[in-house]
Amino acid sequence: MKIEDLRALNDITRQLLWTSMWMVHQANHLRDNSPEEIKVGGHQASSASMAAMMAAIYFRVLKPADRVAVKPHASPVFHAMHYLMGHQSREALENFRGYGGAQSYPSRTKDVAEVDFSTGSVGLGVGITAFASIMQDFIAGKAWGESAEIGRMVALIGDAELDEGNIFECLQEGWKHGLRNVWWVVDYNRQSLDGIVREGLWERIEAIFEAFGWRVERLKYGQSQEEAFAEPGGAALREWIDGCPNQMYSALTFEGGAAWRARLEADLEGQPDALKIIGRRSDDALATLMTDLGGHCQRVLGDAFDRVTDDRPTLFLAYTIKGWGTPLAGHKDNHAGLMTVRQFAAFQRDMGVAEGSEWDVEAAMQEAPATRAFMNRAPFFGSTARRYRPPAMPVPETILIDGRMQSTQAAFGRILDELGRRGGALADRVVTTSPDVTVSTNLGGWVNRRGLFARRAESDSFDDRKIPSMQKWVFSPDGQHVELGIAEMNLFLALAAAGLSHSLFNQRLIPIGTVYDPFVCRGLDALNYACYQDARFIIVGTPSGVALAPEGGAHQSIGTPLIGIAQDGLASFEPAFADELSTILFWAFDYLQRDGDGDPDERTWLRDETGGSVYLRLSTRRIEQPDRVVDADFARQVVDGAYWLRPPGPNTDLVIAYQGCVAPEAIEAAGRIGNDRRDIAVLSVTSADRLNAGWTAAKRSRQRGVPFAYSSIERLLEPLPGHCVLLTVIDGHPLTLAWLGAVAGHKVVPLGVEHFGQTGRIEDLFHHFAIDADAIVAAAARITDGRPIRHMRAIQ
Repeated sequence: MKIEDLRALNDITRQLLWTSMWMVHQANHLRDNSPEEIKVGGHQASSASMAAMMAAIYFRVLKPADRVAVKPHASPVFHAMHYLMGHQSREALENFRGYGGAQSYPSRTKDVAEVDFSTGSVGLGVGITAFASIMQDFIAGKAWGESAEIGRMVALIGDAELDEGNIFECLQEGWKHGLRNVWWVVDYNRQSLDGIVREGLWERIEAIFEAFGWRVERLKYGQSQEEAFAEPGGAALREWIDGCPNQMYSALTFEGGAAWRARLEADLEGQPDALKIIGRRSDDALATLMTDLGGHCQRVLGDAFDRVTDDRPTLFLAYTIKGWGTPLAGHKDNHAGLMTVRQFAAFQRDMGVAEGSEWDVEAAMQEAPATRAFMNRAPFFGSTARRYRPPAMPVPETILIDGRMQSTQAAFGRILDELGRRGGALADRVVTTSPDVTVSTNLGGWVNRRGLFARRAESDSFDDRKIPSMQKWVFSPDGQHVELGIAEMNLFLALAAAGLSHSLFNQRLIPIGTVYDPFVCRGLDALNYACYQDARFIIVGTPSGVALAPEGGAHQSIGTPLIGIAQDGLASFEPAFADELSTILFWAFDYLQRDGDGDPDERTWLRDETGGSVYLRLSTRRIEQPDRVVDADFARQVVDGAYWLRPPGPNTDLVIAYQGCVAPEAIEAAGRIGNDRRDIAVLSVTSADRLNAGWTAAKRSRQRGVPFAYSSIERLLEPLPGHCVLLTVIDGHPLTLAWLGAVAGHKVVPLGVEHFGQTGRIEDLFHHFAIDADAIVAAAARITDGRPIRHMRAIQ
């Protein structure tokens, strides 16, 4: 590395360290945060340990096509860097961790456009880089994507993040898919929030990564340490450093040069050459030598990064000091600690920043003109945009599946298979994925038709040997199914990466993932993370509910409809019939691709123009399909969230509202009750989520002075008299539909499942949980008798 480049990188490091520390300091000690007494925080120590690495990577290594996930607690350094380059405003930094200001952790949706991956959820920002690389290869393997520029997917990691299990789950998946073009750079400061990491952890880390085919580069010693090791007695000093416990090294770092000297002189007694190395240095120089670790040394960082010239995944284990360059350095309590006003005044003097110039973008630089010229040549910052907006793919005509008896899961598989058979631009952009449940979630037909993805072609030995099999597992770069192992966190990280492909790689994908519905919960953190990034995908939870009767409670989902309602960025549906599913699915193909800023639709008060992801809760239960015309009006109602299967009349005093595969029970019960009472209405709910979201949005609009704001569910329930009772039923938690009574003040009797299921026939379990036709009829009878509704299981 040229000496002038080295000086520039050190100058940038100083400036990043200063601005990040100042940003946190003024947010906690100078900004008016009253009347709150809680500290703002900001992780000064965790930022300081990353300053040199981020300067080296961003200003010397990265190219425009590279994508980066920044260590969450290094957010202040990230903001400081973009402030330095004119991509972040002073106002945002002054309001760090405040409303509308720079975010606590890098966020794609709430920060500047330079954020490639949100990283607030520890560990997930690391894992997504592996799946982003796989999706980059997926695109490159297609005729329509072969011209795409290949970039490195880089994660800057805190060493404590390596405690997260999802990181090691994705290592295995990466190995299976021939992972490449991934760099993980570990800030190995050997401290976590609550203490010091265990001795010898680096050996375990290296062994694990090497076992999965990664290159490991250990950056332990800085240049001045290496030079000291070359002096007579240097081998003894190196041996002492290698044997020093992490806690002792941290404590001596905090105590400073005199403490280093006393300890080293005591431990190296009898080794005169080693003692001379110590004696030749002042206390300050000795402290600088002992804290000059590889992760802070631009020469060592540059040499390590330059050594990697191929696409093999690489882990850089960079030793650092937590709180490096600040009065907090090394203290075991520094993770959430803050410099005091007195400490910061001393730090400011040491950095040479004049009072009143704290926000100057070059306040701490020592050679600003030359450093600025170096920064302006950085390839990474030469790109005109970090995000793309390719045109949307046209959605083909909706595919309707015939057949008198259908389950929504089987219909889903048939629709995708037919989409694959017909082909077309959108079909070519579909990427499916599943955690080892491809066949049992009815993706088999699609996969047989479209193949499995792999960077290198691999034939199906069963097919080659003429052994009959329903599955044709042929792998090739043209394949459109990414087969995953049994790890739902990987599923949602893969969907997140694929769902950002349009923005990251300028190529649209239509990602569809399938998973057993109860195991949505196993990947819930990664699902939330994917939605927080505004990734676009379809997740199909199937089979679901106690309707999966023989599988028992472990495979029968209860609370997932509530997840669908609660999860931001995810439109949740639970259709009962195949025509509803077709309508929703083809609407979803368009919804995934929307990225507008439209006002709420005054019909639903949903902001559908912004788009989002979609969750389909499907069932293996085969039910009789209605014979009806799917016209535009019907399709609109299905997508809006509900329609009258049996409209209310002028004398309606009971409505049966159902969602999902309990449709036959609701319909039968309505028919039986209708023998004695007139105008029994049946409301088919396809999306409690969208009904609820529209209702709450309309209420907010009315509160803000828009009197005509009425949602879909309000208009549907408007004809009902006040004394009318809503009897709701779902193969899931009853709270999913219980809120309907609050829309217009109707009494509601919710039926559903609240406890773990067991094995048995559907009829037995529906009877046990009181969601069968008999239970619905009995509940209706109790209502008409005027007696209070207690436990539904008692109504037999």
